[in-house]
Amino acid sequence: MTAVDLGFPRVPGTRGSSRAPRPANPHLIDTFGRVATDLRVSLTDRCNLRCTYCMPAEGLDWMPGEQVLTDDELVRLMRIAVEQLGVTDIRLTGGEPLLRPGLEDLVARITALSPRPRLSMTTNGIGLAKRAAGLAAAGLNRINVSLDTVDPETFKTITRRDRLSHVIAGLAAARDAGMAPVKVNAVLIRGLNETEAVPLLKFCLAEGYHLRFIEQMPLDAQHGWNRGEMITAAEILSMLQTSFELTPFPSARGGAPAERWLVDGGPGDVGVIASVTRPFCAACERTRLTADGAVRSCLFSNDETDLRSLVRAGARDEEVADAWRATMWGKLAGHEINDAGFAQPIRPMSAIGG
Repeated sequence: MTAVDLGFPRVPGTRGSSRAPRPANPHLIDTFGRVATDLRVSLTDRCNLRCTYCMPAEGLDWMPGEQVLTDDELVRLMRIAVEQLGVTDIRLTGGEPLLRPGLEDLVARITALSPRPRLSMTTNGIGLAKRAAGLAAAGLNRINVSLDTVDPETFKTITRRDRLSHVIAGLAAARDAGMAPVKVNAVLIRGLNETEAVPLLKFCLAEGYHLRFIEQMPLDAQHGWNRGEMITAAEILSMLQTSFELTPFPSARGGAPAERWLVDGGPGDVGVIASVTRPFCAACERTRLTADGAVRSCLFSNDETDLRSLVRAGARDEEVADAWRATMWGKLAGHEINDAGFAQPIRPMSAIGG
């Protein structure tokens, strides 16, 4: 991440000077000197799993089709981000992005943008086995697959679906298609899969995947997040150290969300994304676009800017870009999860995008 000195203090836990005049800088800067170059794009709020920590068993009321951005609208907004706002990395998310019709064609259109963004995707892996080669051929560079357990019964309990073998096959197909490094994202929940840390790491090391544990965040549709059920980064590391020797990764973390450790001297490694207990907001370089065309400056924001209405009303590219810049200029210093007044976002994770 490249920080820009805008003359304002970088003080965690405070609001930026959003009333100050915004400098004539074309990029997605904020008042704390951060620059957003990483765009997370949700392609759909729909999902084919029903993970207990994300949504109820019956699912959610999905967005009506007319509210979801069309492919042309999506590509236009991503083009504006790349050409005018300095975005260099795009990650496709959901819901489950593999449920988006015509995904391979959309990937090809995104990777044809100039300058070409680095393109990655986060998926649950269902259906990936049949599509990994096509996605790689279309230009998808990297992939993250969500997998919280390698035990079939625990997988069924967490996701309410018997699909573990499909996820395992999808991971192998992504690796074989050359989308390296293939990453695995895992969330540990107390009383549910807290014993899975070591088995997950053994599996990933054996298969050549890069494992990243993520602290559970308050983004569930039920608004039932309980800090006591969350397995902290410190606990995860303690569990891993019962079976592995962990040493800090030698290279600088930069703006990456994961703290990394070499496992048994390397070359394998493991990462922990401690969004709650060790926030990395000061180095955040992300901006987010929801499937219905809203820009969010933070995963936990309760404010967003409707770009879809601008696009459908015939706004010029520069008008859309200016609205995007204004949203990011008002970004807070941090997510404030650990503050007494924290309010969970109204939208759940499946509607915001990972």
